Amino acid sequence: MHSHPEAADTLIVGAMLYDGTGAPPVERDVALRDGRIVAIGNLSNWLAEEVIEANGRALAPGFIDVHTHDDTHVIRSPQMLPKISQGVTTVVVGNCGISAAPVALKGDPPDPMNLLGAREAFAYPTFAAYVAAVNAAKPAVNVGALIGHTALRNNHLDNLKRAATRDEVAAMRAQLEEALANGALGLSTGLAYGSAYEASTEEVATLAEPLAAAGALYTTHMRTEFDAILDAMEEAYHIGKHARVPVVISHLKCAGPSNWGRSAEVLASLDGARKYQPVGCDCYPYSRSSSTLDLKQVTGDIDITITWSTPHPEQAGKLIKDIAAEWGVSQQEAGKRLQPAGAVYHNMSEDDVRRILSHPATMVGSDGLPNDPLPHPRLWGAFPRVLGHYARDEQLLPLEEAVRKMTGLSARRYGLAQRGEVHVGWHADLVLFDPAKVRDAATFDKPQQVAEGIDAVWVNGVLSYRDGQPTGERAGHFVARGPREASANTSANVAF
Repeated sequence: MHSHPEAADTLIVGAMLYDGTGAPPVERDVALRDGRIVAIGNLSNWLAEEVIEANGRALAPGFIDVHTHDDTHVIRSPQMLPKISQGVTTVVVGNCGISAAPVALKGDPPDPMNLLGAREAFAYPTFAAYVAAVNAAKPAVNVGALIGHTALRNNHLDNLKRAATRDEVAAMRAQLEEALANGALGLSTGLAYGSAYEASTEEVATLAEPLAAAGALYTTHMRTEFDAILDAMEEAYHIGKHARVPVVISHLKCAGPSNWGRSAEVLASLDGARKYQPVGCDCYPYSRSSSTLDLKQVTGDIDITITWSTPHPEQAGKLIKDIAAEWGVSQQEAGKRLQPAGAVYHNMSEDDVRRILSHPATMVGSDGLPNDPLPHPRLWGAFPRVLGHYARDEQLLPLEEAVRKMTGLSARRYGLAQRGEVHVGWHADLVLFDPAKVRDAATFDKPQQVAEGIDAVWVNGVLSYRDGQPTGERAGHFVARGPREASANTSANVAF
């Protein structure tokens, strides 16, 4: 320690530091200067422009939301309140095969690209144009981006209900390569959706070939999460092996009552694959899913809540079975009349959610839908729900492990260099929260509510949220893919 005082922009004193590696917490002071962490320890002789007394509250790396559909939201609503209020400091956009760039629409965006907005929201013909727009908007959070397979298909195919030709795959690859050269994190697919379901495994595997040289990854909303889920997982592993890249399975779940209880089998498949190749997954901490209304899922065996409907906006918030009864028609017919529409599916078992969430290979991602007028509460509540409900109240996992799933694990996997752990010299993305009070306030009836117990959030060293309010400062920017760092205390594959 120097005898003369050191100076910092911000000094956080007396925090229980959860460093993002999964190590147990230790009491530390942390100093920030010029957007970086400059010291960790007992910093009683330091001076700072702003001193924050943590009083034993938890200080963690800012949370990384690896599964978002915030592509256009970070530009149109750059204050990003649903995320910054949860302690999220970085979002990964472009999931499930749908991305805002590179896109050239011929008409209205196809389902499910319409989740990102109407036609005018797609204003980025190249990925470089999207990067420029993110930086110009100065969002409150950092933005990393995947490239959507469905977005690429829609640029080059006259009809999405078929596989791409060799020439079309080559054209998609050229756009993917431009995006990778400009810092994209990887390729995502949404093979369960009608707009990509007819794509062959070979189409995706060939498209994925440029990822390896770029150090990028492959993420997938698999071809099915229902009864044939193990086959869909095998397809994902095959694509990763062919392209020699890591695989992330998006929002891993056992969907549909006939599938409930199969999470042990699904995770055994994941563990088997992990012996031979880097494979991981993300999940959100709820037993209901949400997307556009898919008539294939309107079978009558689960409840489905309509969240929006273009022809019948007055039906939002009602169960499809009640709408069908009111209209005196079948649920299928009601579904047809409601389309295009959004829905929440009551399609998972709590035991499966718990088993998947607590698996060491699972990251936390919200999968929130920011343009939905009645969004699934995961948009505002996913991260505090893990910290409060599952870690503290249910004791499903230790707090340091919950934090690792939102920070260090996520940054390592996605190549978000010098983020996700608290080390000297790394970016100062941090969240101060009260482990005794943190909880999600968002519910299915009232989803747009900020979490409790998130006391302060710094993005690139700038205090951006404090005591339930945004500060008005926005210091996020586009984050290009960096090298994947191995975590200090884990072997490479476990780190993946």
